Amino acid sequence: MSPSLTEKILSQLPGDVLGALRQGDRLLECLRENTAPVPTVVKHSQQPLEAVDWDVIVCGGTLGILIGCALAVKGLRVALIERGILRGRVQEWNISRAELQVFLELNLLSTAELEQAIATKYNPARVSFAGGTEIWVEDVLNIGVDPVYLLDTLKNRFIAAGGKLLENTPFTQAIVHPEGVIVNNQYKTRLLIDAMGNFSPITRQARQGKKPDALCLVVGTCAQGFPVNTTGDLLFSFTSLENQCQYFWEAFPAKDGRTTYLFTYMDAEPQRLSLAELFEEYLRLLPEYQGVELNQLQFQRALFGFFPSYRESPIKTPWNRLLTVGDSSGSQSPLSFGGFGAMIRHLKRLTFGIHEAVQTNQLSAQNLALLQPYQPNLTVTWLFQKAMSVGVNQKIPPEQINELLRSVFQEMQQLGTPVLKPFLQDVVQFSGLTKTLLRTGLLHPLLVAKIIPQVGILSLVDWIVHYTNLGVYTALFQLTPILQTWINNQPAEQKYYWHRLVDAWKYGSGSDYFDV
Repeated sequence: MSPSLTEKILSQLPGDVLGALRQGDRLLECLRENTAPVPTVVKHSQQPLEAVDWDVIVCGGTLGILIGCALAVKGLRVALIERGILRGRVQEWNISRAELQVFLELNLLSTAELEQAIATKYNPARVSFAGGTEIWVEDVLNIGVDPVYLLDTLKNRFIAAGGKLLENTPFTQAIVHPEGVIVNNQYKTRLLIDAMGNFSPITRQARQGKKPDALCLVVGTCAQGFPVNTTGDLLFSFTSLENQCQYFWEAFPAKDGRTTYLFTYMDAEPQRLSLAELFEEYLRLLPEYQGVELNQLQFQRALFGFFPSYRESPIKTPWNRLLTVGDSSGSQSPLSFGGFGAMIRHLKRLTFGIHEAVQTNQLSAQNLALLQPYQPNLTVTWLFQKAMSVGVNQKIPPEQINELLRSVFQEMQQLGTPVLKPFLQDVVQFSGLTKTLLRTGLLHPLLVAKIIPQVGILSLVDWIVHYTNLGVYTALFQLTPILQTWINNQPAEQKYYWHRLVDAWKYGSGSDYFDV
């Protein structure tokens, strides 16, 4: 059998990229078939524990260095364990400028270091669906951060602040004692933070083999040879439903070419597309998308992965002295890829919350759960994800998803930047959502009626509950200035509880969003 287009192109890249793609598909198949064994890496012990060495141990360095460094700078004794060498990948991380301010606020980078961490900038970015009006926005995910420089700088800052970096140290187990946690039968800490990502063995044990409720598959490349283009795509579609999938595209200028992604949302049924099959679709459609023949491109690297989403998120683990953060916790929305952007958004909240928990010894499972609260502004996006995908055996008109998105985004554009920009950064706010729903319902009633059978009545009823809670959280956060003096006069334990409640209202209503 002759090699596929994917095999031909990936085999030309340095390293075993094709092998990594096949390994990704094996993991995806295990997840869909639910055949992966449930690990038992966390255990309890009632034996007394001698003096601990660390206040916090963070497992998973690539994004764990963000929270580890922030806690070390605040004066905690922090160790970070990483299974390999802690280094950033070559591919930039795209984010919005305003979100990077947290590095300055937490004293993680100087202004000069932050500027040096920015590898690329572009404007504007496009949103468009199958021939509809092109919507252009400024300053959304238009900054490309260099992970190599960023992680090297944070490593140095972490060590300078007294942190201990343990590289080539894979996490193997944690034994939770009343006074602390022993990690890998060697390191003793008051609190263990799991930042090992979607496939963390701790999270897999906590979820006890539950299949994800949805998946996002993404494939792409960075290549040279494209026509000159200084703009980007945030959400772009030019095809109708294919392979029971609606294909969406992203594109960003990169320092060594142009990065293009194809991604799609789906359930976790076994008969769905594999990563290799989606990569073949990507290569088939890329010439039409970018107006360039494949033989004109010089591929620099390939990107692929899948991101599971669980309705029961953020996960509440049953263990004292153990907290999941980032993708391990499932705290990203089902629309986003999680990773860097999701960690940055919650970094300040988690830094202050974890510091307060350690300082006041609020390390029970119940108290730590307050650091990963229910957030209705994330939960309402489950209905949007469902409207942007189709069940494995579901029949809908091929253009239905594009028609819906075209109408919704046109109405958001009419409502202006304060509605459109937060949504494109995965921040849903009650006022913007309500205005968009009212306009879409009034101006496109037949289209809305078509969507109800697609998403299902039960999903719609469930969504109404979270939408109502979004309004409640918005109102409660607006009341917090009145409560502030009273909260400040509470004992430490009560103060910790109220601070977490205010954080939940703030982030759960999207009130953390700001623009520069």
